[in-house]
Amino acid sequence: MNQSAILEVQNLTKTFTNAGHSLTVLQDVSFSIEKGITCAIVGPSGSGKTTLLGLCAGLDKPSSGSVALNKHKISDYSEANLSKIRNEQIGFVFQSFQLIPTLTALENVMVPIELRGVPYNSVEKSALALLESVGLKDRTDHYPNQLSGGEQQRVGIARAFIHKPDILFADEPTGNLDGETGAYIEQILFNLNSEKGTTLIIVTHDIELASKCDRIIELKNGRVFKDSLSPVETPEIVQAELLT
Repeated sequence: MNQSAILEVQNLTKTFTNAGHSLTVLQDVSFSIEKGITCAIVGPSGSGKTTLLGLCAGLDKPSSGSVALNKHKISDYSEANLSKIRNEQIGFVFQSFQLIPTLTALENVMVPIELRGVPYNSVEKSALALLESVGLKDRTDHYPNQLSGGEQQRVGIARAFIHKPDILFADEPTGNLDGETGAYIEQILFNLNSEKGTTLIIVTHDIELASKCDRIIELKNGRVFKDSLSPVETPEIVQAELLT
């Protein structure tokens, strides 16, 4: 066991069954992630990236193998215990934002901490500070439908960081955004990673974003195809692989 690892994945396999037909999306995947680093998970569409992220974040359970977070095998936890772990140790940023439409930006950010029963005034202060840090000081009372895609993603990032998670998972965080807005979101994620010391794991098709991470894990056909601390191929070659 890697003593400095925050996340350890061992022989992870995920098979989906529908109408008697089985599809194995991940096959015997193993790796560990050091505390505090940034890591990109890349690979062609259908290679199992989002499935892997969901398993690592405790949003789904593997068919076999294990996921350990901070030395605790969360893949064996009950849903009640997983909910507690997600609320205390894990942050998740969704490509489609997943904001609650009936809540303001401020209220959306406050939700994870309010679920713990923390006093409102304390939660509000932390949420306001986070919204200011992502450039939304003047948008706190706006509802999701009053915000641009980039602004909604910034609310999602603030919400993911409100409980000071040990590890943050981001699934295609710039996938629905234009280039300029995407670059701004990237900078926010890396800044918060640096300032808070939160381990950052990003699923992305964007090789420029991946190349900014400390480590790149490439999946192909549900397996780890390559695992490197820095890109070993030219961006053009890797980009071509990701689009196949």
